[in-house]
Amino acid sequence: MAGNEQIIQQFYSAFAQRDYVGMRACYSESPVFSDPVFGLLEGNEPGAMWEMLCKGARDFSLQFGNIRLLDDEYATCDWTANYLFSATGRPVENKVKAHLRIQDGKITEHTDQFDFYRWSRQALGLSGWLLGWTRFMQGKVHRNAVARLEQFMKTNGYA
Repeated sequence: MAGNEQIIQQFYSAFAQRDYVGMRACYSESPVFSDPVFGLLEGNEPGAMWEMLCKGARDFSLQFGNIRLLDDEYATCDWTANYLFSATGRPVENKVKAHLRIQDGKITEHTDQFDFYRWSRQALGLSGWLLGWTRFMQGKVHRNAVARLEQFMKTNGYA
């Protein structure tokens, strides 16, 4: 159990320093990730996503805590990221609950949950206030995020 807490500490400490290589080292060879913006990512996509986000982060800070080991494999962690959203330059405070599955000392499954409407109001301004709760806006943000990730992966030599 202590090893699982250590891998979570290692992952979020690396994230706080925008060390995507250190973050990727905490994942298994073929992790599964999901969140409200990117949806389901598999294989090398989660590592590429973290690299893209770390490289593009502006005025970034991260705090994490409340690590709870639920059993031998599952854990949760709360984390809060503060940053400027790259598309609009607007400040965001994103409060996230992570659900993690750890097997053989590596994260195999990682789901981040957060209030998309709260996030969209901060990141997108008026359009987030008016439409952030709709499937239309959620779909648009998701499609844009996935397109950015696909382009990043092509540009940075991900297979």
